[in-house]
Amino acid sequence: MAKQVYLCSCNRTINTDNGELQAAAKAAGVPGAHVFDAMCQRELERFGDVIEGDIGVACTQESRLLGEVASGSPKVSTLRFFNIREKAGWSKESSFATPKIAALIAEAMLPEPQPTTQVSYQSKGETLIIGAASDALPLAEMLKDSVRVNVLITNADHEMPSIRDFPVVSGTKAHVRGWLGAFDVKWEQQNPIDLDACTRCSACISACPESAIDLSYQIDLEKCKSHRACVTACGDNNAIDFARVSASAARGGKFDIVVNLTEQALFTQHQPPQGYFAPGKDVVARMKTVAQIVALKGEFEKPKYFNYKSNICAHSRNKKSGCTQCIDVCSTSAIAPKGDHIEVTPELCMGCGACTTVCPSGALTYVYPRVSDVGARMKTLLKTFSTAGGRDPTILLHDAGRGSEAIASIARSGDGLPASTLPLALHHPAAAGIDVWLGAFAYGATAVTVLLTDDIAPDYRAALGAQALVANTILAALGYQDCQVLIVDETYFAGALSQAPRGLAVREAASFNLSNDKRGTLDAVFEHLLAHAPTPKTVIALAPGAPYGEIKVNADKCTMCLACVGACPEGALADNPEQPQLRFIESKCVQCGLCEKTCPESAITLSPRLNLLPEAKKPRVLNQAEIMACTRCGKALGTKQLVESMISRLTGHSMFADPKALGRLRMCADCRVIDLYSEEMPVDIRDLGTR
Repeated sequence: MAKQVYLCSCNRTINTDNGELQAAAKAAGVPGAHVFDAMCQRELERFGDVIEGDIGVACTQESRLLGEVASGSPKVSTLRFFNIREKAGWSKESSFATPKIAALIAEAMLPEPQPTTQVSYQSKGETLIIGAASDALPLAEMLKDSVRVNVLITNADHEMPSIRDFPVVSGTKAHVRGWLGAFDVKWEQQNPIDLDACTRCSACISACPESAIDLSYQIDLEKCKSHRACVTACGDNNAIDFARVSASAARGGKFDIVVNLTEQALFTQHQPPQGYFAPGKDVVARMKTVAQIVALKGEFEKPKYFNYKSNICAHSRNKKSGCTQCIDVCSTSAIAPKGDHIEVTPELCMGCGACTTVCPSGALTYVYPRVSDVGARMKTLLKTFSTAGGRDPTILLHDAGRGSEAIASIARSGDGLPASTLPLALHHPAAAGIDVWLGAFAYGATAVTVLLTDDIAPDYRAALGAQALVANTILAALGYQDCQVLIVDETYFAGALSQAPRGLAVREAASFNLSNDKRGTLDAVFEHLLAHAPTPKTVIALAPGAPYGEIKVNADKCTMCLACVGACPEGALADNPEQPQLRFIESKCVQCGLCEKTCPESAITLSPRLNLLPEAKKPRVLNQAEIMACTRCGKALGTKQLVESMISRLTGHSMFADPKALGRLRMCADCRVIDLYSEEMPVDIRDLGTR
């Protein structure tokens, strides 16, 4: 069925008349448009009467109510909600925001992106609460009827419950690993009384002459004088063992959910795993934690946010470390080295996508949504905006949660977004990098702003800043003056919108689509930007750490061992099967440094730059060697420099004290044997070990 959009002036607070809203829908290519003034109130019945087909509703605030009405209509095939009020209508520039509204409508009516695979969690609600008894026991009482509760007491500052409704143990030095449904917890029991074995009969309390035991059923070791009367009183229950004090007995268990009420952080990463809660002392936060835990029983799914191609990963080769950018930036500790490659734990990944942004080769790619899907949305926004008469567009990348709230806050203040700023929501702003940013400029954007909210990990700011430096260097070198990628913190968001530079847009917007092949996408983007550049420059110097560049080889040091060829994961280095040559394809180099670290002669250095010449995609010779022939038969032996380097290193060794022995290194294997046994007194092979 035909696409239909349902627009609302929100009680005429949007400073765009109905005719302009109709015009915006037409410019967006949507044949049917219905305009309301109070869709969620006095016109709700009319809304229910007219909705049909594949519909888009321009109201996110009342999506629950309007969704209920639409779900009850048999004439509705698909339903989506989008926002024009805060993103376009509530703005000082709303009177000429028709091109922007058209762009937002066109983007909203695009087909849903291809779904990704799912990651599953299984939780039976087995919950461990870690903390002082005075904190942990009351929380356990609240949860005991909803989930299976266990308590690990780190401080015995409260008496034990009179009824054993849940297991209680004591310990310190808790260590937690895992995620929802699969936490592995270890701790040390250092108190002589094992609360799990204790019957709370109070016999030990009565027997202790120092009153070192109270109703917490833990021994105050500062008061205890080692009379051991408590051990005798406990008898066959064996709940008291003073050997634990010195041995620090290791204990542990597996749990689905972990609640940490101590001041010690059990996870050091910025974003701990799902199923782990650390509400602190705040009462409201603890109540919220209780509500969340109650809902965490059953099977849960989340998207698998990434794909990984190990064959082009530049992490490591032959125990030499190359690129570690994804490991360094990950805020959930989901990425770890695994041999020459990496391993990503999907259960820990929260989908920020920063790893895919910093990955120089495209071995890690983001799939929620894919770059091709983001590119299609961005292309639609910019093309529709331009067709509808808009000029100098800026793409604003933000997350759909806190980022959308920041946009709404500016709109409610009365300023709103500029009419030329086109917001594009992502799952996380770090998921889009240089390929998406420069793709926006190829499609006609004059600036790209990335909004980072206060809850985003600091490492992301640094990583995105480094990527923006590369992008801005390239844009400036090509003459796109004031076309910049701006990384903006939420605190300075409002000011940045009004002061953001708007550069010179590309003369002709690109028609190609962005692909999920990062290097392939960038090749197409570079070619388009260069073709329309105000001041074309084919070789652009970049800062160290950039993902493009060449390598330089010191021919005086290089022995043509070709260890660098075997170490290169991208195929940028290659030999020549016809003759001893080291060849290099610059467009494939990601500047990972594996060749530099592998070279035994320290003959390789990195030189970051972007080479846009056609020759950068063709092999060029970095070094070639003279062939040494066998001094006896003339057969090719190897490169002269390699053989002479070997002889130089072995000179002075006891095995080669005889000059003839060194001379044989210039012979092929057959001639060495012949020469050895042609002497008047040949050397017995059995004697070589005694020399």
